[in-house]
Amino acid sequence: MVKRESEWLDWIKALLVAFGLALIVRMFFFAPIIVDGPSMLPTLHDGDQMIVNKFAYNISEPERFDIVVFHASVQKDFIKRIIGLPGEHVEVKDNILYINGEEVEEPFLADINQKMNPFHLTNDFALEELPGRHKVIPEGHVLVLGDNRTNSTDSRSIGVIPMEEIVGKTNLIYWPLDRMKILRE
Repeated sequence: MVKRESEWLDWIKALLVAFGLALIVRMFFFAPIIVDGPSMLPTLHDGDQMIVNKFAYNISEPERFDIVVFHASVQKDFIKRIIGLPGEHVEVKDNILYINGEEVEEPFLADINQKMNPFHLTNDFALEELPGRHKVIPEGHVLVLGDNRTNSTDSRSIGVIPMEEIVGKTNLIYWPLDRMKILRE
């Protein structure tokens, strides 16, 4: 009888440890997210399930074209692509991205450019015209855009995003299985 009670206690301890570890991993390291809406088409589809790396920016700086999840409001997280980094001036003219006056290619938009009328891809804008009216992106902030520029609520309407609002970086689609992949850019 004592042996049986000991086995139950061992199982309960093991389950509590496993639950605790899973909770720590979920809170501090990785979390699942489901893409909601068409703002990142064709890269991400509505309903894609992804893993968010929450500690990526604790060990490295954000890079241009990283896909990030951030708190857009208390109730809602958004998933977008980093386009501008601190200290940079961002502008789009005639569907061409300019960073500090230099043209920057956006390879992830190639499919859209071929399928859509390019005059409707991205309306022209400059950083100083966006909320906050910054001349350059302030330290500790990034400018984000959705890949589907005609249907995305992003920095063009909500302004630059403080780094402390970024939940993490994501590039792994794990569901549905036929879309499972690691995104490169």
